[in-house]
Amino acid sequence: MCGIAFVRGERDADKIVRGMLDRLAYRGPDGEGRYVDVGADAVLGHKRLAIIDPEGGAQPILAPDGNAALIVNGMIYNDKGLRGELSARKPAPFFRTRSDSEPILHGFRAHGTEIVRRLDGMFAFVLTDDGRVVAARDPVGIKPLYIGRRGDALYLASEIKALVGQVDTLEEFPPGHLFDDRDDMKRYYAVPEPRCEFMNPEETRALVRDTLERAVVKRLRSDVPLGAFLSGGLDSSIIAAIAKRHLDTLHTFSVGLEGSEDLDAARRVAEHIGSKHHETIIRPDELVRQLPTILYHLESYDQDLVRSAAPTWFVAGLASQTVKVVLTGEGADELFAGYAYYKNYADRSELHRELHRSITTMHNINLQRVDRMTMAHGLEARVPFLDLEMIDLAMRIDPALKIRRTNGASIEKWILRRAFEDLLPSDIVWRDKAQFDQGSGCDVALAASTPQRPRMARSDASPEETWYRAVFMDVFPKAEQALPLVAHWAPPAPAPRRRPWQSR
Repeated sequence: MCGIAFVRGERDADKIVRGMLDRLAYRGPDGEGRYVDVGADAVLGHKRLAIIDPEGGAQPILAPDGNAALIVNGMIYNDKGLRGELSARKPAPFFRTRSDSEPILHGFRAHGTEIVRRLDGMFAFVLTDDGRVVAARDPVGIKPLYIGRRGDALYLASEIKALVGQVDTLEEFPPGHLFDDRDDMKRYYAVPEPRCEFMNPEETRALVRDTLERAVVKRLRSDVPLGAFLSGGLDSSIIAAIAKRHLDTLHTFSVGLEGSEDLDAARRVAEHIGSKHHETIIRPDELVRQLPTILYHLESYDQDLVRSAAPTWFVAGLASQTVKVVLTGEGADELFAGYAYYKNYADRSELHRELHRSITTMHNINLQRVDRMTMAHGLEARVPFLDLEMIDLAMRIDPALKIRRTNGASIEKWILRRAFEDLLPSDIVWRDKAQFDQGSGCDVALAASTPQRPRMARSDASPEETWYRAVFMDVFPKAEQALPLVAHWAPPAPAPRRRPWQSR
């Protein structure tokens, strides 16, 4: 996991890239590298968080002939398979490193831009080859990338703050897209359209169990210590329980205000699965004191995002003292209908479409929060629920198995609970959904700390969000240029409610 910076077509490109890397220093505390590609009139820069091949995997990675270079932020889970396939070709490429990233470079030379469809992982990368520039972002946007232009010059970077003030136009590089300076920007992946193929509870339960377990196992690979966030909610508890089945030692991490329900639930799960548990109690005054730093790194002031970013900031800081990689439960609510508003959908097809929309909009909301809060502490976060096989399966499950009406009550994520009910205490499996900010107590603490007369912002903004926006404008460089990239999430109004739909 790293920070990347790229500039093409500027006279002082190397100096500019050095400045960009300075703003991304926390994303890569283990090393820095730059490469001047004269043929492409470009400079590639990289800040490294060393996870795979810590000793030999420095970037930029150069082709043996010196005509191609690569910078990557992310983790490729099928890199060994790609290495094997590429090494079987004649002539076989020479691999300089054991890095999971290097197969992208040789894969591009073997398959062209089609290599992006062969990658299984989370990534944002930029490569140059004989003057050609290619960049791509992973299918759902787990890892960030932004693109800017100044005249004819092209800029790319992992975070907004590396680009503001440098460019005239600034946009988020869309997930599932590839940029090729010979062919512009094209989509290579879209979340599969919803369809109801799996309706039998027992068959579906087994499929969910097997698919998620494989997704977790592939994300356990690391050359440095690995752990898991554990809020005590269903999603993080399932991920931690699966991981512990495959590891002798698993460190788990939890935070919350004194007396918060998450702390108690997490302790119970940790004891049950046998993890080595760590926790921090957040003080309300410390929460407020850290708010400017949180907003600087979050690159947003959206109220919902800030509320959930606050506990993530603290748990990432806690975890970074012990491990360099963590597993998280993001994506389960969007795939299996975990949020309360999903219950308002009377029609199964409407719910299915909304779940599809939810997955496609995670890249600049919840996934932005996870990336920024962990990387600010030099920590890599991996999200097993957003494995592409898991997404594909979830889009084929009848929504009636996700929200199940039993004895007059609607149970969210029903099939997910059933799939893993043997791994966790019953009260954890059937615990009501509590969002991270609620379970940790941060939502109440932040609301109570909102100034009585904050500065005015959007006319429809709450006093709490107006406070966040004012702080953001104070701490973020060239904040005005960043404002258009701040996403505001709100659920769409569902169709008029008819009688609640019934489970099969």
